[in-house]
Amino acid sequence: MTQTQKDRPWLIRTYAGHSTAKASNALYRGNLAKGQTGLSVAFDLPTQTGYDSDHTLARGEVGKVGVPISHLGDMRVLFDQIPLEQMNTSMTINATAPWLLALYIAVAEEQGADVSKLQGTVQNDLIKEYLSRGTYVCPPKPSLKMIADVAEYCYTNVPKWNPMNVCSYHLQEAGATPEQELAYALATAIAVLDELRPRVPAEDFPALCGRISFFVNAGIRFVTEMCKMRAFVDLWDEILQQRYGVENPKFRRFRYGVQVNSLGLTEQQPENNVYRILIEMLAVTLSKKARARAVQLPAWNEALGLPRPWDQQWSMRMQQILAYETDLLEYGDLFDGNPAVDAKVEELKAGARAELDNLESMGGAVASIEYMKSRLVDSNAERLNRIERNETVVVGVNKWTQGEPSPLETEDGGIMVVDPAAEQEQIDRLNEWRTDRDDAAVTAALAALRAAAQSGTNVMEPSIAAAKAGVTTGEWAEEMRKVYGTYRGPTGVSGSVSNKTEGLEDLRAAVDAVSDKLGRRLKFLVGKPGLDGHSNGAEQIAFRARDCGIDISYEGIRLTPEEIVTAAIEDQAHVIGLSILSGSHIPLVQDVMTRLHEAGLDDIPVVVGGIIPDDDAAKLKAMGVAKIYTPKNFELNVIMGDIVTLVDPQNIAAE
Repeated sequence: MTQTQKDRPWLIRTYAGHSTAKASNALYRGNLAKGQTGLSVAFDLPTQTGYDSDHTLARGEVGKVGVPISHLGDMRVLFDQIPLEQMNTSMTINATAPWLLALYIAVAEEQGADVSKLQGTVQNDLIKEYLSRGTYVCPPKPSLKMIADVAEYCYTNVPKWNPMNVCSYHLQEAGATPEQELAYALATAIAVLDELRPRVPAEDFPALCGRISFFVNAGIRFVTEMCKMRAFVDLWDEILQQRYGVENPKFRRFRYGVQVNSLGLTEQQPENNVYRILIEMLAVTLSKKARARAVQLPAWNEALGLPRPWDQQWSMRMQQILAYETDLLEYGDLFDGNPAVDAKVEELKAGARAELDNLESMGGAVASIEYMKSRLVDSNAERLNRIERNETVVVGVNKWTQGEPSPLETEDGGIMVVDPAAEQEQIDRLNEWRTDRDDAAVTAALAALRAAAQSGTNVMEPSIAAAKAGVTTGEWAEEMRKVYGTYRGPTGVSGSVSNKTEGLEDLRAAVDAVSDKLGRRLKFLVGKPGLDGHSNGAEQIAFRARDCGIDISYEGIRLTPEEIVTAAIEDQAHVIGLSILSGSHIPLVQDVMTRLHEAGLDDIPVVVGGIIPDDDAAKLKAMGVAKIYTPKNFELNVIMGDIVTLVDPQNIAAE
């Protein structure tokens, strides 16, 4: 039945940020002029993990996957000529969310904004960081406390702000089934609400529940993904009503934004990604009951590298055509009463409830991190197995692989490259900021921040004061580390050996044969240098290598090149695998190769995996890298065979 009034479109966003605050500001203003209706800020890895741009771990990572924000000056530049009181800004920030929100509020106040009118979101979800993204700073319990600090502060001072965006997006990227995505996200929301409940008067708690939002993923299985969103709506309503006694339907609405799936974007025939992105967007827009409130789409070439402004514009136009040219927003829900949809929704809800009950029996989301991580690694391994066995068809990857060269990949390779000089320029600006600030004010602000953290009081007010005093991102995070400690997340690759993968018998025999020649079990060191927390690839390599009978050493994310080389010496590694998906492969691999040479370990072959353009691959080969793997190398057994060949003494002697 036609509606009398057309629905308003969802917020149209583009996830963006790169190089410097100045360059990102120009990109934002350009996108807003093209019709974007909200901002979605991507921060670089040092900012996300609480390090200044000149920290050892930040080397090679500055400005690569987002914008570096080291202090209030950077935030001023980032939002120059963008009136924050009129903007709806989403900040994809988690461990350092209190700090980035503090900087945002400080800039808004400088602009003369009424802070109570600010609208936007900080993601502020640490559980998924431990499970899938890896940009955590502190252990779970104090991190949960800081999430609640932000929510409590916003409820009182910035009531239109979403203080916590439960992020199931990266759960699916890590391999979660729809039932796991539903359950793990809802368990995270429950943990946050349980933490918040004692902080506000009982009569105010329903309104606080209404500010919790979600950020989800929409994959290529259109019907299942659309039904998943309808299941999310029902389950969230059920939890708020039954567990928390929220009676007002207004506060039980499932409010979510979405970025459609990046995991399924292919390096092979990348033009096919345009169709994938469109189909995935339909899953979160066609059903009015479960329609996203904000949508941001990846670009067709994200499997190749950093999208150019034109690529982002193309994805934005996709949203605008659906919202403004079609008649979608003129109708009610198109799927109500559909028996196939209803049955699938009930099936997903039943599976999610069972998994929620399982998590509850283990003490909830915080107590179940290691369990959830291992389940995600298992699910992702099975997903890859299905692709390798051709049970899951991926067009251009394992079926219909022959095709014409893409005219979209022009002389620049179809991607934008961050200027290598941008990192040093950012460091120079940081040093200038430190020189020009009032050191006494900084010292006093840090002392007040430390006192608040130690006493257990809310850290938001002292964080805002620290922002205004000139404290840097690294200094703020270091105070949190001192008080709350640091954390190293589970890898999820331990456990029983899988027998579900085809072709393992021959590989295991080859590993046994080479190990006999070596005089001990083949030792494979997998390392992730730098701050890249996208560990899915490294986990699956370690998982498969272990299944092949290889002795694996994998300590997880965030290692320095020095630590990796030291581990190679201590473990007597036969081969080293480096996984880097942040675009920082050139400086980080060079550092590792230099240290190996200085240690007299040139004979240890090094293999590298990541999103690596052809020109960079040639540079890595020139450094001495033995093998390079990109997302197109999806056949893990082939990679395992390469590793066995690389360390076979017979092959080395023949060379």
